[in-house]
Amino acid sequence: MTGINPPSSAPGGFVKSVVALDRVVIRLAGDSGDGMQLTGNRFTSETASFGNDLSTLPNFPAEIRAPTGTLPGVSSFQLHFADHDIMTPGDAPDVLVVMNPAALKANISDLPGGGLLIADSDEFSPRNLAKVGYATNPLEDGSLEGWQLVSVPLTSMTTDALKDSGLGKKEAERSKNMFTLGLLSWMYHRPTEGTIRFLERQFRRKPEIAAANIAAFRAGYNYGETTEAFAVSYEIKPAPMAPGRYRNISGNQALALGLVAAGQRSGLPLFLGAYPITPASDILHELSKHKSFNVRTFQAEDEIAGIGAALGAAFGGALGVTTTSGPGVALKAETIGLAVMTELPLVIVDVQRGGPSTGLPTKTEQSDLLQAMFGRNGEAPVPVIAPRSPGDCFDAALEATRIALTYRTPVILLSDGYLANGAEPWAVPNVDDLPDLRVEFASEPNGRAEDGEEGVFLPYLRDPETLARPWAVPGTAGLQHRIGGLEKADRTGNISYDPANHDFMTRTRQAKIDGIANSLPPTEVDDPDGDATVAVIGWGSTYGPIGAACRRIRRSGRSIAQIHLRHLNPMPNDLGDILRRYDRVICPEMNLGQLSMLLRAKYLVDVESHTQVRGLPFRAAELAAVIQEVIDRTAVPANGELL
Repeated sequence: MTGINPPSSAPGGFVKSVVALDRVVIRLAGDSGDGMQLTGNRFTSETASFGNDLSTLPNFPAEIRAPTGTLPGVSSFQLHFADHDIMTPGDAPDVLVVMNPAALKANISDLPGGGLLIADSDEFSPRNLAKVGYATNPLEDGSLEGWQLVSVPLTSMTTDALKDSGLGKKEAERSKNMFTLGLLSWMYHRPTEGTIRFLERQFRRKPEIAAANIAAFRAGYNYGETTEAFAVSYEIKPAPMAPGRYRNISGNQALALGLVAAGQRSGLPLFLGAYPITPASDILHELSKHKSFNVRTFQAEDEIAGIGAALGAAFGGALGVTTTSGPGVALKAETIGLAVMTELPLVIVDVQRGGPSTGLPTKTEQSDLLQAMFGRNGEAPVPVIAPRSPGDCFDAALEATRIALTYRTPVILLSDGYLANGAEPWAVPNVDDLPDLRVEFASEPNGRAEDGEEGVFLPYLRDPETLARPWAVPGTAGLQHRIGGLEKADRTGNISYDPANHDFMTRTRQAKIDGIANSLPPTEVDDPDGDATVAVIGWGSTYGPIGAACRRIRRSGRSIAQIHLRHLNPMPNDLGDILRRYDRVICPEMNLGQLSMLLRAKYLVDVESHTQVRGLPFRAAELAAVIQEVIDRTAVPANGELL
């Protein structure tokens, strides 16, 4: 809280105050059929249009039809928005809105004492209470005295507002999420015009449904304006941002648009071969909307067919892309190896989720790093990169494409469920500022055969700088060559079983990938004071929680350095020297220490691993405590005396 504005009079005659806040975290929770994701997304869109910085954390069940009112069916949406730069969706909500007892039971432990709890009292029936093991009604038995409880009959007020709509009772009840959205829009001074336009557009073929949802939305807003239950509303001013055009974007949307931009900047048709899989399917959905940008999407019958079609498109001169999650990468492994052997550009997007096997389809994890690095037979090196935020997925897609096209190699891009479904404001870039990704196809013979014949095409005659081989489009006169998974002879591409040639080609393929490091910029180290003795290194979506934790440490007067990797294979050339500068290096990961293992092996640095595999992102407070403990331990020498 940063201050209180003058109070205003509500229509009922009582005084309402407007409290100015610098930030707030709101969590909406209900049954998977209560529309929490839609409500959260609409509130997020209006918050983005208002100009706040924001970060979201959708969390929904894996069961498609979990029993209504049960714990497995609870869906939630958390939004953190502020008048300043923020990095995470927040450790815990300041406000929790629950639509039934299951939502309360699943989420109340995350709401700090004194937090605001809004509950739909209509849904706390004996039957619904019994489903989740409540012997008495927690809204009435005093068990929630530690929080600011406001019981609101959201369901019945919605049906009352829609009694003249012509809808049946069940249909009218479905609009209670819009009533809730209206109430929250009043509480936090959110714009309303965009939501009304959205509802009109969303239900343009069912005008009666559109009218009902708009009526419920307005009723919720008016309820907040007139009720004595809410005597305070809140104002969070826009955040300062660099001039430009912004939009709210999720990681999957940003990644899809990055691929579209890569196609345009390379001048190549974009072909996506994919099989639907959570949480990557939205990339397929988004790309299917952009046929006008020379994008073709193919929903294959399985994962193997998807990547096979994408590799075939690459052989034919297109920008080949396939999208999946961890289980799909396992199925695609043989074709990834084929792409390594044929040395064709291919982008493989792995939106990671909890595993093993089917695991946690709707929860996030970072457990596919070693699979991306080594999950193929033979020596089959593949570049691996990872975005750090939803908006950064756009740039990561361009970088993955740059590497694939320049070095004629498959590239694995490791996103995850947290990035894919989360959202943040994104500055729309100027197209002219995007990298030039144009490539030149082989167009004529390039060498002499071993028998002296001139004017022949040597498909494995390499570029001396990148070690990339020529990309020859089928049908080009005079450029006939062999393709396939059997080992190739150097230069000619003929099938070869010669031991010396296999050793040479294996080392050459590895050298090509290692050489990518020469094109990478210097590693950025966030060490404002320049005197930190402890560094935190991370990759992927841990960037936000690590960054927020480092801010907490610095506010306490201690120094800490943050290093974040985008390129995981090859790693930057300067990384080893950077890590050896620090007395301690901490590596938080949402796995059991995969990057830590790689860093220890490669640089012989004693990296301290801090891990979790809960299907949720790290909390900044937890990481700050871990970092603080390491800093304190570093300050104590062997004799036990403080430095």
